Amino acid sequence: MYKKKEIGQAPLINNSVGRNYMQKLSADEINHIRQSANIVDVVRSYIPLEEKGKNFFGVCPFHNDHSPSMSVSKEKQMYKCFSCGAGGNVFKFVADFENVSFIESVKIVADKVGISVNITSFQSDYVEKFQTEYDIMELAHKIFQNNINTEDAKVAKEYLKKRNISDHDIAKFEIGVTFSQNNLSQVLQQKFDLKVIEELGLISIKNNQVYDMFMNRVMFPIHNIHGQVVGFTGRIFQSGNPKYLNSKENAIFKKGKILFNYHRARDTIKLHKKLIIVEGNMDAIRLSIEGVENVVALMGTAITKDQIDIIKKLRVPVVLILDNDEAGLIATDQVGTLLIQENINVTVVRLSGEKDPDDYILKNGIEALKDNIKKAISFMDFKLFYLKRDRNLKDTDELSTYIKEIISSLKNSDDEILKEVTLKKISKEYDLSYDMLKNELDKIKIIPKKQEIETTTIKKDIIAEHILYFMMNGERFITLYNRGLGTFKEKEYRLIASEILYYYENHPGAMIADFLTYAHFSQLKKQILEIVDRINDVEIEETIMIEYITAYKTATNKKQIVELKKALKQELDSNKKMEILIEIQKLKKEV
Repeated sequence: MYKKKEIGQAPLINNSVGRNYMQKLSADEINHIRQSANIVDVVRSYIPLEEKGKNFFGVCPFHNDHSPSMSVSKEKQMYKCFSCGAGGNVFKFVADFENVSFIESVKIVADKVGISVNITSFQSDYVEKFQTEYDIMELAHKIFQNNINTEDAKVAKEYLKKRNISDHDIAKFEIGVTFSQNNLSQVLQQKFDLKVIEELGLISIKNNQVYDMFMNRVMFPIHNIHGQVVGFTGRIFQSGNPKYLNSKENAIFKKGKILFNYHRARDTIKLHKKLIIVEGNMDAIRLSIEGVENVVALMGTAITKDQIDIIKKLRVPVVLILDNDEAGLIATDQVGTLLIQENINVTVVRLSGEKDPDDYILKNGIEALKDNIKKAISFMDFKLFYLKRDRNLKDTDELSTYIKEIISSLKNSDDEILKEVTLKKISKEYDLSYDMLKNELDKIKIIPKKQEIETTTIKKDIIAEHILYFMMNGERFITLYNRGLGTFKEKEYRLIASEILYYYENHPGAMIADFLTYAHFSQLKKQILEIVDRINDVEIEETIMIEYITAYKTATNKKQIVELKKALKQELDSNKKMEILIEIQKLKKEV
């Protein structure tokens, strides 16, 4: 039995990740949970699986799959999708399916197999690195909440009452208040460094005087996806400007990585199998107050890749209800287009009369909004309306431009039925040939993507990643690496190989599924998991590994020959030229 080691003792382990809970769970304990959970049974609890040969197959939940393209191996305790490349061990599957952190997935899997684990709180990556920042925000949050229960908060609470926000709502959404006095800075500077507090945007320091940034404002906390307070929106409750003041971005608050209200809405979204996206924080709060809790806000009119990734993992249709102004109209088009490109089902609600859902509900009631949601139009129907606005379609040139823009929009969709329905609709409406429209769409579809230039480097990268993937599969492949190659020329591959060698040296007999558990706490986690995702379920045989090693050495020699030939052209010394020629000939023989 190998010596028991805690996750965190490898050369490149990220000690800032998860130390709090890893004091309770060692590497061995986590892999005991993994080994106790048959991946087939766990995956089957989420999606149907059918046994075919030695593997099980199902419809992949991580992309818009229509036929079983996901393979689940009982032998390797791994899953792999042949279409989208998603793959990993049981923890990775649960983390991606449930849209939770790795350690949360450990808890979920442990619960499924009846193992009790002592994990009381889940922390996001870098929580320990930025623990001071989180502590400052949490204390500020408590101060704001305490303020609202004082006599001085009477005016602020009257404002909230006028906005139909009750004491129950104040407690639920953790709403606080600030006053004109510098009561926040006075408390915080007793415990924390002023520079850090200033960097978080809570105070301002001018001429050695400290001032609170948020004064005379109702404070709405902003949480990250794990539920930690990372920022605030302050709304003036008396006269003054600006009406809204938001936290500036800082080490723990990145607006583009957050969906407001997500930490509260996630379970309801999964229950109702629908996500409603609004523009402003108050819109999300208003819908939630009225019982529509599967709602998040973008905190603006744009959507980022990180936000889209969060939404994709929910795997539910999206309803867009953005503001009823020109900016909201443009945002609906831009956000919807980006979501459609990721094969997310999108419908649109455009409210009339009021600027945003908050005002609309206050004036018309929640039932009116719910009725609008029931009548939400498809994104393509919205797109037809959007492209048609402000156009004179009786003009031949404008009609031609309009049709071309519709066809261009359709190229982003994989929905063949939607394409046919849309083309038939505009064919009938404008008396145009359906075949002609279809041909125009096909022309766009067959434009080839810019091909990658097949350089030695690109080929070599692919070869190196395959060697590393084979090494992840255990000691017999590591032995082949040590005998046949020994090391990589490239630093990034040497580091990953070092992680693999370290793990298996200390965990003889382990499987790739075990190594991937360990990898989640490595500084090289991203690179390792990307290799696993990129390489499909290739046949793991020693002879194939040997071929890859040979190919890597050949590619390395070819690259070195190219470099030596360049050096030869620049070298003036005849003796050194001869040395280079001899080295080139030697390398050519090896190739």
